Amino acid sequence: MAKNYFDRYVWLIELINRRGPISFKDISYLWSRSSVNTLRENYLPERTFHNHREAILEIFGIEIKCDRSAGYYIAKGADEEADDVRKWLLHSLSLSNLLNETKDMRDRILFEKIPSSQQWLSVIVNAMRESKVISMTYQSFWRDEPDTFTAKPYCLKLFKQRWYMLAKSEGYEEPRVYALDERMMDVKTTDEKYKLPTKFNAQKYFSDYFGIIVGTDWEPQEVKIRVVNDQVKYFDTLPLHDSQMKVLEGSDEEYTVYRYHIAPTFDFKQELLSRGPAVEVLAPEGFRDEIKGDIAEMAKQYGL
Repeated sequence: MAKNYFDRYVWLIELINRRGPISFKDISYLWSRSSVNTLRENYLPERTFHNHREAILEIFGIEIKCDRSAGYYIAKGADEEADDVRKWLLHSLSLSNLLNETKDMRDRILFEKIPSSQQWLSVIVNAMRESKVISMTYQSFWRDEPDTFTAKPYCLKLFKQRWYMLAKSEGYEEPRVYALDERMMDVKTTDEKYKLPTKFNAQKYFSDYFGIIVGTDWEPQEVKIRVVNDQVKYFDTLPLHDSQMKVLEGSDEEYTVYRYHIAPTFDFKQELLSRGPAVEVLAPEGFRDEIKGDIAEMAKQYGL
C-alpha cells in the first residue's frame, strides 16, 4: 500500500471518529485543507471516498456507515471484546494522524518509547490469525544462552511500554509469557497448525492479575489499600484493576480505602511500592508483611 493512501485512510478514520456523524460535503471541504492532501486537491471525489471506505473496512476492520439525515459515522461492533480492540485501534490511528497533521511541531510532542520489535509483533499476529505454530529464539534474562523452540501463540498484551506474548511452548504444560523486546531474538512462522483451546479467553485469563505475571503461586484474594486523599483522583480516573472498589471515604479523613479482588503478584507489589508513602497495604496480613519486609530492606540500603 502506498504511504499516501495509508495516510488518507488514517486521516479519514480519525476525522469521522472525531466529528461524526459528518456530511460528505464537510469531509470533502476538510480534505481540501488537510496537510495530508499533498496533491492539494480542491475536493475529495465521491467515488474515491467510497473506495477508501471499502479499503478501510478490509484493512482495519472499521466500518464507516451512513445515516442519511446526519451523515457518516464509525459503526460500533456487536462483539464487546472486538469493540475494545476497535477503540484501541481508533486511538492509535488518531495519534498517527495527529503526528501527520503536526509535522512542524514534532519536537514539541513527546511520546514514550516502546522497546518492542515491530517485526516480531507482525509475525506473531499473522501466526495467530492463521493458527500456525511459530519457531522462536529467546534469550531469557535468567539464562546464559538463548533457546530455540516452537510455541503456539495464544494472545498478546501491552504492559508498561512492552509487548508480551502468552504462548504454549514445547516442554511446558501451561502457557508462558514472553517479552517482545531484546529478549526475542528471532521468530519464524512454521507450516504446523494448532488449535486454540475452546475455552481460552485472553481477558479472563489475566482478569485476576495486575500486569503479565500469572500462575498458581498466587491465588486471587481480597486486597485492601489505604490511599492519601491527594492521590485519590489518580486512582479514581485510572484504576489499578477492574475490581477496584472504594469502600471507605470520610470527609474528615485524610485517606480513602480501596478494595480489590486480585492475586498479589510481584507486579502488583511493585506497583504499590512505586506509590511510596501515599499507599499503605491493609490486608491481607501476609501481603502486608511482605510489603513491610521489602520496605525494611530498602531502609537498610539507605542506612536507616
